[in-house]
Amino acid sequence: MKKILLAVLFFCSVSLSAQIADKETYLSEFKNELVKKWPKNRTLNIVFHGHSVPTGYARTPIVNTLQAYPHMLLHGIKTQYPFAVVNVITTSIGGEQAEQGEKRFKKEVLTHRPDVLFIDYALNDRGIGLERAEKAWRKMIETTLKKGIKLILLAPTPDLKEDILDENTPLAAHAEMIRKLAEEYKVGLVDSYKIFYDKAKNGEDLKKYMSQNNHPNPAGHSSVAAEIMTWFY
Repeated sequence: MKKILLAVLFFCSVSLSAQIADKETYLSEFKNELVKKWPKNRTLNIVFHGHSVPTGYARTPIVNTLQAYPHMLLHGIKTQYPFAVVNVITTSIGGEQAEQGEKRFKKEVLTHRPDVLFIDYALNDRGIGLERAEKAWRKMIETTLKKGIKLILLAPTPDLKEDILDENTPLAAHAEMIRKLAEEYKVGLVDSYKIFYDKAKNGEDLKKYMSQNNHPNPAGHSSVAAEIMTWFY
């Protein structure tokens, strides 16, 4: 009986510890900065690191920077916090995967001194596989946390060449890996994959959210931006 009780207690402790950051409190200090008025405010930097999606690629080679989720988020934040001085900075590169992003992480990302950092690489990480991708993500996560920077990971947006309702696709595996990393490191998570999974499960045609098979259109970006914004309310 004692062994069973200990096992239950262990399971409960693991379950409680395996959670992403608390959305209500994780960005509290940052949100306090957002409401400060001049001359007590300061410039705040939100950095988006990743591949073509945060960069704003639509139907390649067209780049709709202002219709991509980073700049949609900026609009949302400025609507919510009119006194804030906020920069949205994209260090993303189309076609890049996490290993490449990790190599330039310190020199090209951390140099912007982000207050909040987002990482979005999973679509392209399929090309290097889960093991290599996870190693690169862990390096970026651990480097970020050592600097005391708030971090939010993004699960991938869809690729219409994969069936999003199939839980055994490569993209689904990468989405799950990112969820587990967010839980392990207790950082933020924007589960873009689940957003579109739920839409497809409800019978929506995901084509209406896509510019091409792997790039969202403004409606797709808006869906992601709305979820990101929930971290800033």
